[in-house]
Amino acid sequence: MPVPPILWQPSERAIEEAQVTQFARQVIRKHRLELNSYPEFHRWTVENAEVFWSEFWDWCGVIASRKGGTVLVDGDKMPGARWFPEARLNLAENLLRRGDRGDAFVFWDEAGSRRRLSYSDLTSAVSRAAQALQALGLRAGDRAAAFIPNLPETGMLALAALSQGIVWSSCSPDFGVDGVVERFSQIEPKVLFCADGYRYNAEEHDSLERVRAIAERLPTLRRIVVVPYLDPEVDVSDVPKAVRLDEWLRRYQAGDIAYAQLPFNHPVFVLFTSGTTGRPKCIVHGAGGTLLQNLKTHKLHFDVRAGDRFFYFCTTNWVVWNVLFAGLCTEAALMLYEGSPFVRNAKILFDYAEKERFTHFGTSAKFLDALNKRGLRPRDTHDLSALRMMISTGSPLAPESFDYVYASIKHDVCLSSISGGTDIIGAFVDASPVLPVYRGELQCRSLGMAVEVFDEDGNAVVGEKGELVCTKPFPSMPLGFWNDRGDERYRAAYFSRYPDVWTHGDWCELTERGTMIVYGRSDATLNPGGVRIGTAEIYSVVERIDEVEESVAIGQLWPPDNPTDTRVVLFVKLRAGYTLDQPLEDRIRFEIRRHASPRHVPARIVQVPDIPRTKNGKVVELAVKAVVHGMPVGHTEALANPDALDYFKELPDLTT
Repeated sequence: MPVPPILWQPSERAIEEAQVTQFARQVIRKHRLELNSYPEFHRWTVENAEVFWSEFWDWCGVIASRKGGTVLVDGDKMPGARWFPEARLNLAENLLRRGDRGDAFVFWDEAGSRRRLSYSDLTSAVSRAAQALQALGLRAGDRAAAFIPNLPETGMLALAALSQGIVWSSCSPDFGVDGVVERFSQIEPKVLFCADGYRYNAEEHDSLERVRAIAERLPTLRRIVVVPYLDPEVDVSDVPKAVRLDEWLRRYQAGDIAYAQLPFNHPVFVLFTSGTTGRPKCIVHGAGGTLLQNLKTHKLHFDVRAGDRFFYFCTTNWVVWNVLFAGLCTEAALMLYEGSPFVRNAKILFDYAEKERFTHFGTSAKFLDALNKRGLRPRDTHDLSALRMMISTGSPLAPESFDYVYASIKHDVCLSSISGGTDIIGAFVDASPVLPVYRGELQCRSLGMAVEVFDEDGNAVVGEKGELVCTKPFPSMPLGFWNDRGDERYRAAYFSRYPDVWTHGDWCELTERGTMIVYGRSDATLNPGGVRIGTAEIYSVVERIDEVEESVAIGQLWPPDNPTDTRVVLFVKLRAGYTLDQPLEDRIRFEIRRHASPRHVPARIVQVPDIPRTKNGKVVELAVKAVVHGMPVGHTEALANPDALDYFKELPDLTT
């Protein structure tokens, strides 16, 4: 494969001033190392993981009542390794280390609301909420659930819970009752935080009717705390156990926070899988691993500094919210947005970026693709001179989206597509302020992560497609799944393919340059004639065709009486006014053959009115495949448009 063009290079000054350069040089001097490149430093961090993580702890100035002298116990076990077993710390204390009048949260919503909250005011509010939680009788290890938009109060309440060792779990308010109960009933929360409603695409949606129904099915709740959002004077008297936030905090005065000092592995977050192929799994993350992973992500990979303006478009249902929230560890200002990103003709986020001088802009690959299809050119309409890095995740970023960003958004920005997720509250394949951006490729493997690509026999390969794996333990590995006796489901999810090796489920290629290409989820790869094909390879071709708005590809068992082989079926959602006629179908096939390979050409192309996706924008290939094969999809609450699955049932085009 030819080397793709370099679209961006860091300047010598940028490399010199980057935090990863400063940290690496300190380590190199101290340990008298001969390391001269990022790949060499990455290799050292993997081969000397205990030294790396200990040095990084000290360099960041982690706040802890005790670090301890032991870094890693049972480092040969995966899972089973234990990091910093003697440490005692508190995640919230590390996130609230800055206490001045500088911005902690800046908030915009689609309706024009504007607010900002300083670090000192945030700390005061957290101290009051922590006292209120103590008065409820909540203690370390209890759970707080949040059915809530991405508001400043959301971050404040999370910090209050974490300050006392209370485990936090959140869900966006666009979920239905069943979807919320499926998640929260598993962790038995004692307090539920919610808002009175939310706005999306110029419509207001009440939440309290659903909160009443949710409360009836969560018998462990002691209190429901309602954040007024749509109505500052909302009446919550008809919601059982409910109190408005201002009333809940009224009796408490701001003071010093008594941060609970707890073990490195005490749980802080429960995150949920999408649940579209089964009941949502509850992934439990520990305080120390979450802190170290996010310090590394924000400081070394994103190069976020005190006073920077860090934005990521997300909801509270997505791990990206947890990563955004953890950005407080850098003493930066976090830019929060609530609502549709497409209001004001899809310009609102760039209005926000210009006004607040974003230094970092995080979003999804789908959002960038949608902007491209709308023909937006923010570089012509907005001052984005402060912007240093754009970050994309959620799905593979197509090469054409790289072109779009540099041609239409900003020509001198570091565009970093990253891959990781809910499972590790971070990335395996990461951004870098000191490495070039190659068209269509992810910049580098994340420091301290022993990332490889394995072939079918478990051999590490370069320049070949295979499974993304991690061969050594890392601090932000999940503590496990909630109520998973003996870690059976946890082991089955990540360690059943290759013993003692984390298999992440991405179909990838590691290049000789150290970059990575992600072709899609490995459990959704296509296998016509025994050749594995990543779905992203098809999407990157199809979705550049003007008439195509979105697509999804699956492998259909074919012929029906031979369950060992499949054929590729491509479903397309076309832009308004277009129909899938024979000339368009022929052109789609021609483009796929020309830009991918004959193996990628679908046996069937079918037009559908909509493509089902999660609330985070991910196309649900496995759910579509299940419906096509007549299998049930029982958990659709995570979908933004669950009715779209109906279009794939008993399609006559797929019977021949």
